[in-house]
Amino acid sequence: MAKRRASGEGNIRKRSDGRWEGRYVAGHDANGKPIRKNVLGKTQAEVKEKLKRAIEDAQGMDVGKADEYTVGAWVETWYAVYSKPHIRENTQKYYRRFIDRHVIPMLGNIKLTKLTGRDLQKMYNEVREHGRVRECQKEKNPGMSDSYVRGLHTMMHNCLNRAVKERLLLRNPADDCIAPKIQRKEMKVLAPEHIGVYLKAAEELDVLPMFFLELSTGLRKGELTALLWSDLDAGAKTLTVSKQAVGVKGGGVKVSPPKTETSVRRIAVSEQAVSLLVQEHAKHPDNPYLFPSPRTGTMYHPDSIVNLHKKILRRAGLEPLRLHDLRHTFATLALQNGVDIKTVSGMLGHFDAGFTLRTYTHATDRMQEQAAATMGSLMAQAM
Repeated sequence: MAKRRASGEGNIRKRSDGRWEGRYVAGHDANGKPIRKNVLGKTQAEVKEKLKRAIEDAQGMDVGKADEYTVGAWVETWYAVYSKPHIRENTQKYYRRFIDRHVIPMLGNIKLTKLTGRDLQKMYNEVREHGRVRECQKEKNPGMSDSYVRGLHTMMHNCLNRAVKERLLLRNPADDCIAPKIQRKEMKVLAPEHIGVYLKAAEELDVLPMFFLELSTGLRKGELTALLWSDLDAGAKTLTVSKQAVGVKGGGVKVSPPKTETSVRRIAVSEQAVSLLVQEHAKHPDNPYLFPSPRTGTMYHPDSIVNLHKKILRRAGLEPLRLHDLRHTFATLALQNGVDIKTVSGMLGHFDAGFTLRTYTHATDRMQEQAAATMGSLMAQAM
């Protein structure tokens, strides 16, 4: 019986066209048949080096198993086994949309081992230019946003990284792609001279404690609505943030863990905020929620907080401002008034202070200017 060539064995020959060819066995399929591949070069030495690298790569890849998957089959496997159990419901919806609307129709039938960065890039470009599905939206704006395409790229990169870890791919083809840069929305803050009129309008609408707390802590809207009376330690003047409210399909609300592990935190609150929260609770002492909806008696839907914020702005005669900009207002004013970056980062629940520093560069720039002026004055006095 002829000896089966082992994975990693190869030979080199000169072809009739003058080039050199190296052939090797990259593995064996499910039936035990060898999977043969080749490399080409102008010189024997070049092919010898290419052959060596190709054999080393093949020995680190499960070729037979990899050939079982198309892109569509692998994406579905990855989503079900590795992704869905560990992501929030809203993220699941986004990933499912990416897979069903774009990945399966455009790349689903390609063999996983044949997928290239160019295939992915073409998909991203097509989605960016003509990715909308609804006819009513296509006419006005047929393409999807840069942030949507970047989200698609992030999902595919994670998916293909897992394929590399399972030795189905030698490298991640998504590494070769150029994902669109997200144009950050201009950050706005509530001007210090407008805070008083904003809070007065909130008081007139009987929601002062909620928005006073928001401006003095920078909580995310879901964290704000999910707060319980038991989360407040009035004596220690601290508030425990350990959950968030998330809107679900059909208009309901569910409580889930916060955005990241660092979002679970205990923050200090001012004496004024504690006093307002105690007064608020006295209005509904038997209700477990810190800010129950007067309509339902349960927690507010996060979008209802947004609508309340808009009403406050209109009543105060102020320009439109996103609710999330109140979070930016807290961070900016805290930094500009001497609170250190690490403390602000911890109160916001950011992953690290570096992210906070990058996000609020405008505030730290002003702090540097103040520091420079202070040091200049000090040096002038010394001279």
